[in-house]
Amino acid sequence: MDIKAISLDLDDTLWPIAPVIERVERSVDAWLHANCPEVAAAWSIEAMRKLRDEVAAEHPDLAHDFGAQRRLTLERAFAPFNLGAGWVERTYEIYVRVRNEVECYADTPSALAAMAARVPLVSISNGTADLGRIGLHEHFHFSVSAGGLGVAKPDSSIFLHACERLGLAPENVLHVGDDPLTDVIGARSAGLRSAWLNRTGKDWPHEDPPDLVIHDLSALADWLVAHINVTTARAAPP
Repeated sequence: MDIKAISLDLDDTLWPIAPVIERVERSVDAWLHANCPEVAAAWSIEAMRKLRDEVAAEHPDLAHDFGAQRRLTLERAFAPFNLGAGWVERTYEIYVRVRNEVECYADTPSALAAMAARVPLVSISNGTADLGRIGLHEHFHFSVSAGGLGVAKPDSSIFLHACERLGLAPENVLHVGDDPLTDVIGARSAGLRSAWLNRTGKDWPHEDPPDLVIHDLSALADWLVAHINVTTARAAPP
């Protein structure tokens, strides 16, 4: 493989997402109890979760934008209380802040630094993580989000958009992620090379396997060192 750049998924690739979402829900609920008790009394964590699912089902046009879904959910929850849009935005900011208080996998920081020293790294995510808030942006040339682009993985266009910004042919970009469908099959359908990050030792669930199977990001960094004879990162794309 002639790999000249790597694109990375974020949630469940650089950090586990389930504990983050749990903290988000608890933090929003606690903030509502402290600041908008009438809203908190009407919407428990479980009720708010169900409302979010209803909003998602009613708005397939927002399937690519979890942030918009979350904001619309809060607008729906606040509507009966006539508290004003400002309270929705304050509550949404709690979601944004805690959503970006992630705890990376132990291998993430050193692996990103090692890989970024050899090839450009970019992120391609369906989620709402902000690498600037998280503190990992220095390793990445740019980030592509489904919410910002208007289309989500596994759609080929999100991968091809990243390749175009990199100025590289798809076959020269290796996409790395934990999800067999959205990451591996999506990337492969767009012509990229694919690496499945399989931290838990699962069996590959589809017929055609990915180009690489790795169990952590350190293994990917080691593979890159062995296959890329570059000691400094390539220049950032224009």
